[in-house]
Amino acid sequence: MTKDTRLVYSTDPALNQKCQKCRELVSECTCTPDVDIKTYKFVAVLRIEKQGRGGKTVTVIDRLPKNEVFLKNLTVLLKKKCGSGGTFSMDGKEGLIEIQGDQRELIRTLLEKQGIKSKG
Repeated sequence: MTKDTRLVYSTDPALNQKCQKCRELVSECTCTPDVDIKTYKFVAVLRIEKQGRGGKTVTVIDRLPKNEVFLKNLTVLLKKKCGSGGTFSMDGKEGLIEIQGDQRELIRTLLEKQGIKSKG
C-alpha cells in the first residue's frame, strides 16, 4: 500500500532526519541498504560475453554483493592486475563487474587471493 501524503514540516527532530544518499526524509527514503561484505556469503560467477559488443570479448563477474564501495575497489584492483579496462554495475539484485578481454584465469586467481569463491 502506498502513501498518498508527504511530510512537509514537523517539530519532531526524529521525523526531520534525512537519508545520506538520496537526501529524502528517512521515512520516505527508497534507497536499498548496503550489504555487509564480511557476513554476506556469495560465489562469484565468471563468464565470457561477446554479444552486443561489436565482436569484442568481455569477462563478466556476476552475483557479487550490491555494495558500491566493494565493487569499485574490486574493479580497480582487477583492472590494474589485468592491464585492461572495465566497469561495474549494480543493476538488478546483485553486483556485476565487466573486464575487457578473456581474463578468466587471471581473475580467478586474483579472486582466490582476495578470499572470494568463484565458479565458471
